[in-house]
Amino acid sequence: MTCCEPTIGIIAVQGSFVEHASALKQLGVAAREVRLPEDLDGIDGIIFPGGESTTFLRLIDEFKLRQPLCNAISNGLPTLGTCAGAVVLAKRVSSHQMSPLGLLDISVTRNGFGRQVESFEENLIVEGITEATFRGVFIRAPIIESCGVDVRVLSRLTNKMIVACRQDRILATSFHPEFVPDLRIHQYFLTMLPVHGYRTSGIGA
Repeated sequence: MTCCEPTIGIIAVQGSFVEHASALKQLGVAAREVRLPEDLDGIDGIIFPGGESTTFLRLIDEFKLRQPLCNAISNGLPTLGTCAGAVVLAKRVSSHQMSPLGLLDISVTRNGFGRQVESFEENLIVEGITEATFRGVFIRAPIIESCGVDVRVLSRLTNKMIVACRQDRILATSFHPEFVPDLRIHQYFLTMLPVHGYRTSGIGA
């Protein structure tokens, strides 16, 4: 536990980690790039950015991050996964043979909305985000096909497809909040940190 300002780790092996770091900086929160197990020590939350999920998982294993990440998140480390990050966290990926971390009880279809040329944006109503809709940016985005009983659906497209959900201290979106100037998804994620902060200890050993 700590009374200091929180430090949020961002998995920086691949993907849009720079954009997430910029969002946190605008909110006055320290960001740390995470590439090795020892980088996890002392963080208060973790972000899995958008990117390419198969490459993401291969590098997580190559850098021996899988078990330390699973231990920390299973023990309550607040977690945000966006686009590919949601695939990495998922329990089931129906569209491809891959081994995600299995921490979030959802089934996803990788690249479910199509190729990059089929990217789109839509204004979303997101539970917990007030005042106005949130502009969702979908780039080769996964479809969240189904959620387990302990997973709360936070947002759907107008066609009712699930695009944001939460399980305890794990928040996942199919879209890229890091690619818009609206900081409310990141602010919502920061509310998941306990009042005095969650701080890991020795998990990189």
